[in-house]
Amino acid sequence: MPNAIHRALPSRAALRLAFWTVSGLLAAGLAGCGGGGSEPAETSAQKAEAATAGAQAAFAAPLDQDVFDAGASVPVSLTVQAGVASAITDGVSVDFSATSGSFAPPVAALRGGEAGTTFTPAGLGRQTLTASVASSGGAVTASRILYVRPAAAPMEVLVPAYFYPSAGSPWDAMTAGASAYPSVSVTAILNPSNGVFTRANPEFTAAATAFVQAGGKLLGYVYTGYGSRSISKVKGNIDKYLSLYGTGLVSGFFIDEMSSAPGRINYYRQLFDYIKSKGASLRVVGNPGTVPNAAYAAVADTLVTFENRNAAFADYDPRASGGWLYQMANTRQNALVHDAADCVAMQGAVRAAATARVNSGVIYVTDDTFNPDTQEGNPWDTLPAYWTRLLGTVDSVNRGATLPTC
Repeated sequence: MPNAIHRALPSRAALRLAFWTVSGLLAAGLAGCGGGGSEPAETSAQKAEAATAGAQAAFAAPLDQDVFDAGASVPVSLTVQAGVASAITDGVSVDFSATSGSFAPPVAALRGGEAGTTFTPAGLGRQTLTASVASSGGAVTASRILYVRPAAAPMEVLVPAYFYPSAGSPWDAMTAGASAYPSVSVTAILNPSNGVFTRANPEFTAAATAFVQAGGKLLGYVYTGYGSRSISKVKGNIDKYLSLYGTGLVSGFFIDEMSSAPGRINYYRQLFDYIKSKGASLRVVGNPGTVPNAAYAAVADTLVTFENRNAAFADYDPRASGGWLYQMANTRQNALVHDAADCVAMQGAVRAAATARVNSGVIYVTDDTFNPDTQEGNPWDTLPAYWTRLLGTVDSVNRGATLPTC
């Protein structure tokens, strides 16, 4: 069966602190640094010294590109250093502004080279904070980028249940886990015959029925070949799930091998619209396995934005793709993490997924393995040894309680 493993995102962006100087002095400094050798060295040095004479302002807080929840109260701190040619009077006003949101106070007095306020964001996604203070040489400004996400919803578990429901199979443990943790939303991917079949399999029907009765939900598996598979065949697979298993068991679809390229968006829009025409409440989970083009947010209820080894999950950072994912609820983003060797590694991955930076509200972590270099292994052919503790960990994170002992 298809088991597409995708390249991880680039490593997290390094923090940077930007200083802005009086515009006239900055221009002079740049000219002194860049001349093609025709200007006397003494003149260039004089211009460079003049640039450092200007006042400088910088945000000390929040950290550059930090991520916050909508409605959060964000402490803001600005430091200002006077220059030789630009005096700044203690008590001078510092004006704060932002892409969206409010400051309290919007104007703060500079004391001892520092000014503080509190920012409450109003919009989602990338936000820019700006501060401006007057000096004898002109206005000095500083800016700071941050991101705002919707308030986090409780985390969910999505299991790629690519194992046959024979007696004593992982379906039994999966069902028992869903029953033991009724407060955790557990969804499994139903995958008979790779999603291509003409009749209902009685063993899948029995296992699916028991799982749903225990409180679980099911998504029917279909694959799309990254937009190259006949869309009529995919629609036919969808129809078979609905006619043979029914919406009493299947409450949505898992669209595997989803493209991430903008050129294939119309293909997936057709599939999304087709599924919703069968039932507006049917959930659509798309699996590009990486952060796709932002247009894909409109063709899936939830996107698998990470599918890879646990070691790569440490470097997963939505900010590297422009931060558009922070406009989406955490439950619209899914991470499928394999090669997490033990319970401690699993809990680290769950904690990371719950952070504002990662913002993955739908999670699955397993000790099952796959080697993307050799294509050996199948990370979804059994449950992890720590399956029950995975559910307990998600439950504890949702309640803000101490994690289970590993």
